[in-house]
Amino acid sequence: MMVIVIGGGWAGCAAALQAKKCGAEVLIIEKTDMLLGLGNVGGIIRNNGRWTAAEEMIALGGGDLFEIADRCARHKNVEFPGHKHATLYDVNIIEAEVRKYLYSMGINIMFENRVVDVEMEGRRIKSVYLHDGTEIEGDVFIETTGSTGPIGNCLRYGNGCSMCILRCPSYGPRISISMRAGVEDLQGLRGDESFGAMSGSCKIEKDSLSKELQEKLDKDGVVIIPVPKEDINLDKLKNKVCQQYALKEFAENIVLLDTGHAKLMTSYYPLEKLRKIPGFERARFIDPYSGGKANSIRYLSMAPRDNHMKVIGIDNLFVGGEKSGLFVGHTEAIVTGTLAGYNAVRSGLGLNLVELPTSLAVGDIIKFENESKQTIEGLKQRYTFAGAIYFERMKELNLYITDVEKIRKKVEGLFLKDFFKNKII
Repeated sequence: MMVIVIGGGWAGCAAALQAKKCGAEVLIIEKTDMLLGLGNVGGIIRNNGRWTAAEEMIALGGGDLFEIADRCARHKNVEFPGHKHATLYDVNIIEAEVRKYLYSMGINIMFENRVVDVEMEGRRIKSVYLHDGTEIEGDVFIETTGSTGPIGNCLRYGNGCSMCILRCPSYGPRISISMRAGVEDLQGLRGDESFGAMSGSCKIEKDSLSKELQEKLDKDGVVIIPVPKEDINLDKLKNKVCQQYALKEFAENIVLLDTGHAKLMTSYYPLEKLRKIPGFERARFIDPYSGGKANSIRYLSMAPRDNHMKVIGIDNLFVGGEKSGLFVGHTEAIVTGTLAGYNAVRSGLGLNLVELPTSLAVGDIIKFENESKQTIEGLKQRYTFAGAIYFERMKELNLYITDVEKIRKKVEGLFLKDFFKNKII
């Protein structure tokens, strides 16, 4: 069986890895020269309910990528406003580590190749076409192209191309494969019912900060500095994709996290105002390069799916990550991508597809997001283990657990220990 994964972000890597563990031949087609996509500038896992989700996935046998991120950690058990026990991984080294692991598993990767169209046979995708006209056939396809770009979306719904890590001008626009296959995309809304949302953080070159700030970041992993009163802008929080960070503390303070760079927890910050703050006199943005004015726009391309991660209307197309819903974060991408990879192989074999149980957070979020986005209000929300409405739901349902042994026993009680390690081909 040949499984084709379109997009090599966290979700794509998780889907490819799981399909390979199940016994399929796997090819990732990635339009840029790097895996992980926004994971190259993210760097946060295990904060709040993401701790539970990561440990559930490890107990389920799908924790390979979490274990790599843990090994690449610069800091563990970091606390910052609204968030506890976060792990900050080093964005400068993690891509190479994930790439090496995928290669060691026998996964094939085509870099700098962009899928632009599909060949259909009834309700099935027969093959995909690359930008140079090459046709690649597969048995099952998984789309994890994300929801950011092309440039036109950042121009129309944001403040212009922010020159982010995705580099659309160099590698071409994101294309919705599900739409090419004939399925209409869903789009996320902001509070005022305009489309999309803006990425929630920037990266500053750490060496451009004062020695005092550098030393504190290296030691503690976090720095919090009050914003001058005249520069506090609470309205910016309404546009952020990362609603778990849309707290007034993030408007009233500069919050920096050490992910190898200095991660500035705001969508953008005018450079002239930033440099007025002591310690930031020489500050320089390195992602996005236009972090003084803008950031990338996301959630404009989601495929309708069921709780098996299969696209509704296409028999052999699965989705993960932001392409599969209004999910925020690396953990959420890995969870949805893993289930997509597992069910893709089952689909290719003609087996019944599986849902993760809602007694686990990783199963409940997939079902809850899918049900919630059927309403206008649900399309205005973002779904993450780390905050906003879903973390509150986790706590209400007693799904938020930080005792690792308790999580393992819970998974064992469901007879799902190492479930994702089972080879089915």
